[in-house]
Amino acid sequence: MAWLVWSPLVVNLVLGPLGPWITRTLPPGMAVRLVPIAMVVVAMGTGTVLTTLGFLSFAQVPEVARLGSWSAGRLGAEQPWPVAAEATAGICAALLLAAGLHTIAGVVRELVRVAGTARRLIPGPDGVVIVPGAVPDAYTLPALPATPARVVVTTAMLRALDDEESRVLFAHEAAHVSGRHHLYIQVAHLASAANPLLRPTARAVRFAVERAADETAACRLGNRRLVARALARAALAKAGALRAGDSGQGSTSASSVRLSAAGGQVAQRAAALLAPAPRPRRTIAVGLLTLTAITLLGSLMAVDQLDDRLDQAELPAPVLSSPYGSSQTIAFVPSGACDSCGKKRHKPAVAADRRGW
Repeated sequence: MAWLVWSPLVVNLVLGPLGPWITRTLPPGMAVRLVPIAMVVVAMGTGTVLTTLGFLSFAQVPEVARLGSWSAGRLGAEQPWPVAAEATAGICAALLLAAGLHTIAGVVRELVRVAGTARRLIPGPDGVVIVPGAVPDAYTLPALPATPARVVVTTAMLRALDDEESRVLFAHEAAHVSGRHHLYIQVAHLASAANPLLRPTARAVRFAVERAADETAACRLGNRRLVARALARAALAKAGALRAGDSGQGSTSASSVRLSAAGGQVAQRAAALLAPAPRPRRTIAVGLLTLTAITLLGSLMAVDQLDDRLDQAELPAPVLSSPYGSSQTIAFVPSGACDSCGKKRHKPAVAADRRGW
């Protein structure tokens, strides 16, 4: 089972190129829930394996070995990989961790700005915020602590759609709110920041989120063709206004947080709506969950193997020579009552080997 230690790296190489295909093949709702979780596990598993390799090289530094009471020579003798390769793995892990933390800080700052914007918006009786704008647009601001979600629609978008198409628009944006789709997008974004091989999969997750909202709207209204028509008309109206040189007045949030019905590969989404509803792909879903479980198990085994190697390289307790020809091992007795006399002992006790007496 030693091969499981390397399974996070292998799954990373599998999910990197195949992740977009898996995301597009699964039903959109299932893909939105499963793929970001798999991405996080794979990113963390890859980082764990690289960190354990890097720590093994770091532990062979004499000063570090003395602090940990390890034998640097014994650690080096038992390593199957060159120290330079292990050090490179550790540097990669540090860089990926720094990239992930930098992305987390950026997302937090952006969400704080969005929360401030959402608190200033006053929704109408139906919960929709209508803002003046020359560009047809509609998007959702995510729900945050002490800040409810907001569906924002520009006046230009309401003029571009008829009543039925407007209902499609509102159903699409409501699906983003009820499904908490922004959470899955941010999870995939963070995983791809900590693992650049997963960036294509993160883009596929964003597409799957829009597809999931399309399917929810189609199911709620019972008319897939109507949803496709409304989607195409909204996208054409927005593109025409942008080509005409109108500014993005009415847009109140950053593009990485907002979820817009008129954005993101509209032609492919409309074509999917004109086709039959997606079928369950249980085999692919089970395969993805299996890869995720293998990655998690491999990460745990990598940490356990690191602990075993450090234990094997641990130096023995110091032994002092006795003037009577015997050896004495320093045994540290914790503060408490002595087994023989019942008095408290706070100093190290010396256990003598009496075979030389």
